[in-house]
Amino acid sequence: MSQNKENGAANFIWYELMTSDPAGAASFYGAVVGWTIAAQGEATAGGVDYRMIGRSDGGNAGGVLALDADMLAGGARPIWLGYLHVADVDAAVAAIEADGGSIQMGAMDIPVGRIAMVTDPQGAPFYIMDPVPPPGMEGMESDVFSVTEVQHMRWNELATSDPDAAIAFYKKHFGWGQQGEMPMGDHGAYRFIQRGDVGLGAVMPLLEGYPAPIWSFYIGVDDIDRAAAAVTANGGTVTNEPMEIPGGEYAMNGIDPQGASFGLVGPRK
Repeated sequence: MSQNKENGAANFIWYELMTSDPAGAASFYGAVVGWTIAAQGEATAGGVDYRMIGRSDGGNAGGVLALDADMLAGGARPIWLGYLHVADVDAAVAAIEADGGSIQMGAMDIPVGRIAMVTDPQGAPFYIMDPVPPPGMEGMESDVFSVTEVQHMRWNELATSDPDAAIAFYKKHFGWGQQGEMPMGDHGAYRFIQRGDVGLGAVMPLLEGYPAPIWSFYIGVDDIDRAAAAVTANGGTVTNEPMEIPGGEYAMNGIDPQGASFGLVGPRK
């Protein structure tokens, strides 16, 4: 989880699945994506059950945080969250709060860096992090996000109640750009966001079926039809069938057996 910087703009450097059933999630995402999720959690501060998501190339796609009874009683729910790199977590927390965001988990140190969980002013949650790179990997960039590769997150999509305000917020605090859009009829525009010259994803209006502003993440798969069939065969729900997207690939949305929403993107074979 080393840092990523380009023209001072932040990148997604980690993704985390919060789930009530890590073993069930391991079985599901193994079948759908091809990931390997550790059978047992690593020893972490506070006894939290945290498991790495392994890719077939030997890298990590992110981590799995097991939601215990206390977390669930406190309102936590299965969800995918992204981590954005910042140089100073405490300063970023203060600036985000001053701009109308909220603090879900105050800044704290963990073995791999300093983190906090926040929301943007519209309520979409995410982590911010100043990572400590593993020994020998100083200066290397996180590769959990890739615009092209399977078993990586390939697209980051924000559904929000106020797209103009959200875009202004992320531009200000994370240095992103916003160029280009795709019309969605009566729903408004699907507006593309960039980190330097890399397309990170898009911001869209909150549509029916979205209870609150949320980041959704699209996982790269080798074959969209195979993956879609695996979703239903393994206890998940397809909420949007595969649809062709610019460039000729296909994207779809689903909910895993524990209730976390996700997206998939890949070719039709």
